[in-house]
Amino acid sequence: MALRDELLRSIWHAFTALDVDKSGKVSKSQLKVLSHNLCTVLKIPHDPVALEEHFKDDDEGPVSTQGYMPYLNKFILDKATGSFDRQDFNRMCWLLCSRKNLDRSQLLISNDDAFKVWCIFNFLSEDRYPLIIVTEEIEYFLRKLTEAMGGSWVEERFEDYKVQLSVRQQSLNAWELILLVGSGQFIKGMDRQTLSMGIAEVYQELIMDVLKQGYMMKKGHKRKNWTERWFMLKLNSISYFVGEDLAEKKGDILLDGYCSVEPLQDKEGKKCLFLIKLSNKSFEISASDKKKKQEWIQAIQNCVSLLRQGRPTPHCEARQKRREIRLKLQAEQEDLQLRMSELQTANEVKQLELENMRKALEEAADKAAEEERKRLQTQTELQDRYIVDIEREKIVRQQMEEQVAQKSEELEQYLQRVKEMEGMYCQLEDALEDERRARQDEEAVRRLQARLLEEEAVKRAELEEFHLQQQRAIAETKAEKQELERERLIKEKELQAAMKQLDQLEEDRQGALEQYQAVMRKLEDAANNTKTWKHKVAEQEGMLRLIQPGSKGQQMITNWGPAAFSDAEFSHRQKKWQETKNEETQAQ
Repeated sequence: MALRDELLRSIWHAFTALDVDKSGKVSKSQLKVLSHNLCTVLKIPHDPVALEEHFKDDDEGPVSTQGYMPYLNKFILDKATGSFDRQDFNRMCWLLCSRKNLDRSQLLISNDDAFKVWCIFNFLSEDRYPLIIVTEEIEYFLRKLTEAMGGSWVEERFEDYKVQLSVRQQSLNAWELILLVGSGQFIKGMDRQTLSMGIAEVYQELIMDVLKQGYMMKKGHKRKNWTERWFMLKLNSISYFVGEDLAEKKGDILLDGYCSVEPLQDKEGKKCLFLIKLSNKSFEISASDKKKKQEWIQAIQNCVSLLRQGRPTPHCEARQKRREIRLKLQAEQEDLQLRMSELQTANEVKQLELENMRKALEEAADKAAEEERKRLQTQTELQDRYIVDIEREKIVRQQMEEQVAQKSEELEQYLQRVKEMEGMYCQLEDALEDERRARQDEEAVRRLQARLLEEEAVKRAELEEFHLQQQRAIAETKAEKQELERERLIKEKELQAAMKQLDQLEEDRQGALEQYQAVMRKLEDAANNTKTWKHKVAEQEGMLRLIQPGSKGQQMITNWGPAAFSDAEFSHRQKKWQETKNEETQAQ
């Protein structure tokens, strides 16, 4: 957010508080006081004569906001730099507007917490006047506040509140946001102190640009002693104080794009060390644990990376992205509304065209009805004429029927003669067709007999050749059969020898298995005897433990507790026990 926009938000609250009648105008005397206070907190020289010159034509009546803005931009905001205390500037504007708008009767938070919520509202509000905060930013603030208090975010509760908010205006002003937070609607189960700490943490992150804070040990540059300090990380500096109340500041570590941070090995009895390197100085820091050390190193590296890229703090960048998304959605919604209006206009034009078409159809229907009436009248006249014509036609038809009957008799006699001629012609054609088919059948039989004789000769030659081949194959088969019989006899002899060897191997395997089982039984007996012997030796050694002066070396441990003998005695006993065990094994 630019400095001018940030200052204008707070000044707008102060100006509207002075506008008692809500007419957008404030008296010149009040503007003089406001201008003087603004110049004081912004640390710029105040020129009361310039204000008089600016409004010299309006000495009696109130001054409009449009008239005050040119003076505010030229004589105050253009001269403002970043050297002033922004918290003092915000508190001055807060004092002017809170007396008129803040209702303390329904609040569970202190006046200082309400001021912090007011500052957060100015940071998250939209870039238009009057200032409001939309539901997305309200959810963002309440979610961060809940996380800062260590609670869990309840989405359903906020969804119900969004429904109530949508019925009204889908936005809140600063005093409605303070009432929402201060009434405790979204902090059920939390006490006032926890709420105040959560507001302070969100305020430090969003307004004071504090990215991380906490206690760590710092090594001095002159005395080289380690002192616990409260560290507060911002984008371009790390400030350290005596305590977390920030009452006494001890120094600053100015960060830039060229500084670096790196972990160090434990030394001088300090653990979790890391080093911040500047261009002219280095700082050794000791965190409370490895997790805090890694978190601080990562946070400082992120700040250095942002400084190198010239980017703002993450929450400022995230706020800008959310606004860009809202503006994009708003533009798309406006475009959609424009399209809807165009479609509605086109629909109205279509409706008008349809209405005109309906009227034209009604007129055409009237004309069609009139034409239908005339057509029916004409049809009735034509029907009467048609009846007269039918009567005349009946008389003519009777005359024609008589003539046709006479002609029909003559036609039947002619047709009878034609049928007789056609029958004789068909009989002649049938006789010719029978003669042609008989000749074709005779020719086909001759060709079939010649083909059968040829095939019989070919088959006879093939059968003779096959008979010769069969005789040769029978002779070869007899020789092969004799050879196979000799091989079969040899294989039977080999198979009998192999069966004898297999029986011998089976007998050997049974003998070896019996010997193995006997050895396993001996081993089990020996293991049981050894286990019994070990138990007896252990009981005897536990009962006969000698009391001797303890060794300063490493103490031996047995099943019954710390041993009362030295390493040499233990080696001697172990060697003796091993010899006894070997003797018993040989005896078995």
